[in-house]
Amino acid sequence: MKQSLRFIAALWIAKAARVAMRLLGRNATYLPGVIALRICPAFISKIGKPARVVVVTGTNGKTTVANLLCTALEKNGSGVLDNRLGSNTASGVACALLAGAALSGKARHDAAVLETDERSSAYIFPFLCPELLVITNLFRDSIMRNAHPEYIAGIISDNVPADTKLLLNADDLISCGVAPANRRAYFGLEPMDTDVIECSNLINDFQVCPLCGSKLFFEYRRYHHIGRARCPECDFCSPGYDYSGVKGQGQTLTVRNSEWSLDFRLPNDSVFNIYNMLTVVAALGQLGLEKDEIAAAMSGADIPDSRYNETGAGGMRIVMQMAKDRNALACSRAFDYVASKPGRKQLILMMNNISDSKAWSENTCWLYDCDFEILDREDITRIIATGPRALDYCLRLRFAGIPGDKLRSAEREIDAAAELEPEEGGSVYIFYGTDAIDLAFKVRDRVLDVVDRGGGAA
Repeated sequence: MKQSLRFIAALWIAKAARVAMRLLGRNATYLPGVIALRICPAFISKIGKPARVVVVTGTNGKTTVANLLCTALEKNGSGVLDNRLGSNTASGVACALLAGAALSGKARHDAAVLETDERSSAYIFPFLCPELLVITNLFRDSIMRNAHPEYIAGIISDNVPADTKLLLNADDLISCGVAPANRRAYFGLEPMDTDVIECSNLINDFQVCPLCGSKLFFEYRRYHHIGRARCPECDFCSPGYDYSGVKGQGQTLTVRNSEWSLDFRLPNDSVFNIYNMLTVVAALGQLGLEKDEIAAAMSGADIPDSRYNETGAGGMRIVMQMAKDRNALACSRAFDYVASKPGRKQLILMMNNISDSKAWSENTCWLYDCDFEILDREDITRIIATGPRALDYCLRLRFAGIPGDKLRSAEREIDAAAELEPEEGGSVYIFYGTDAIDLAFKVRDRVLDVVDRGGGAA
């Protein structure tokens, strides 16, 4: 009885805080959850939850996948609770459940799609008990928080409820090893023209067989450790696909399972986003949607503008490309995608941790795991490093072989546009991290102004 009273108190006080914050024009996507958990640590387990709960986690792509999946389910007629505007930690999840509950604590939605931080698994999964856990991938991430991918995989494995089914990337052997006793389904991409055999990236976190220690042989590799591998000395190998993706001509993707085949338009043809689309389609299949329902739910699917968008000005393309900061692999993938595009390009690098404080400071060692060497190309004519890490970027770029006459720096991100050299038919790519989305749009607007006027200080 005492605990029930504590829960009711947490629910009502947190709801009052949420109303007050929204009246003040705040998003109220985090603090009410903090209040609820402070009053009732078991809040997530006690509050009513939708009948169907899907959790999306992983190093890269979880926000895009969760948002696309939520939109698809809404198109299919479900009332979906989500945390797309808030935190993906325990406080953010508690806040989302709070927003979706009545004053009695009863859930008001049919389903929930919740993005969760990998390290928050211990504080969320046991109390949420998701029907389906989607893991996009597991890579080396921020070294201060995540140490190495096997450590993160261990945290997830230790906290996934036994009844939760996993949807895993079969091309990522680190993800494939999570919670081996749980039911699971796999998705993966069939061979592509851009595949290689040997890893050319600085990061390669899965090189030897976990059973016998022999060097793995890759039949094909996308990047880093993503691909199809087998051990030449024992039976260890990548699992088969329950949902296979085939990249078609142009921006098309075909997804197949044992019962159907569907063609989709890709909003973006980077390998990361091909995997994101495949993941969403596989998740819809696992949730029991039929072929026609999946096709309808995915019609018009697009990447949020905050992740990728293009516009034009002064005869140039201006592209905003998110590159998760403090994450060497995500930045390497973004660089590789941009390098593959035709035409002359200028880059603005603003993947900085802009929230440095006494309790949190960026460790720049990740710069030396990132493949900046990809940018040493003739068609990349200028690179502008910005923000508090501008000189760190310039040093790393010089180590990568980038000529000094291509480099510029601007301590304030908003001043980077003045260092551009507008060029008819060229492109400007703005790379930014998750902390700087609003600032990135302001930089984009300044770039548009400079390019429209043909150069000069804004």
